[in-house]
Amino acid sequence: MEKMSSLNNFPKKCQECAKSSRSMIHSKCSFCQNLEFQENVLCHLNRCIQNPAVFECYAFQPALKLVGSSDREIPSLPNGVVKDNSPQNGFHELLDSDKIKYQRALALQRLGRDPDSVFVDFKYHFAWNVIYRKPVFALPANIFDFVSDTFSKCSEIVCGFVDLLWLAPDHLHLYVESDGSNSVETIAQEMKRVSAAAILAEFSDLKASLDAQKDLWDKAYFVESIG
Repeated sequence: MEKMSSLNNFPKKCQECAKSSRSMIHSKCSFCQNLEFQENVLCHLNRCIQNPAVFECYAFQPALKLVGSSDREIPSLPNGVVKDNSPQNGFHELLDSDKIKYQRALALQRLGRDPDSVFVDFKYHFAWNVIYRKPVFALPANIFDFVSDTFSKCSEIVCGFVDLLWLAPDHLHLYVESDGSNSVETIAQEMKRVSAAAILAEFSDLKASLDAQKDLWDKAYFVESIG
């Protein structure tokens, strides 16, 4: 009863979308799938900053749809060994990857600091939506390198370094290391401001696909500490 009551407080479009939905993982985001990042987090980010009366959502799914399996398939390895795709293991692999080590070294070089005197204490996973979850990155592979480089240049903002983990059509995932000089709120909003300006300046067609006077990114964001 409590669940239904909270659903009734959702915008009408969310109520229609939720009628036949279950706990789901974004179908077009490999990062969400690998770390079992629930799509309802992205839905909540979209709802929490909008007026329900004029709510917009480009990820809306009509209630009528084909019924599929209620469970995600668990990938299996030979001899019946089940692969562990838990978020904890995924992030450990990420932190030990050559890519992260290279990006960290590059960020420290850009900051002009002695790596031996820099202590990066905070590690975060950020996620946020394109405004209204509009799928403006329909072909993420074509823009990924530019967006990745744009965020890697945000090292001054975070006092550490930033790595783009995944660019989905309607949201992104970032890995951030920071020395704690700036608050999480400052880091998120400054990265949004800088990256949006650079991306929209480089890709005029993308800017044209957004509504007039709308920014690229949603104001809300998800963040979790991962070390």
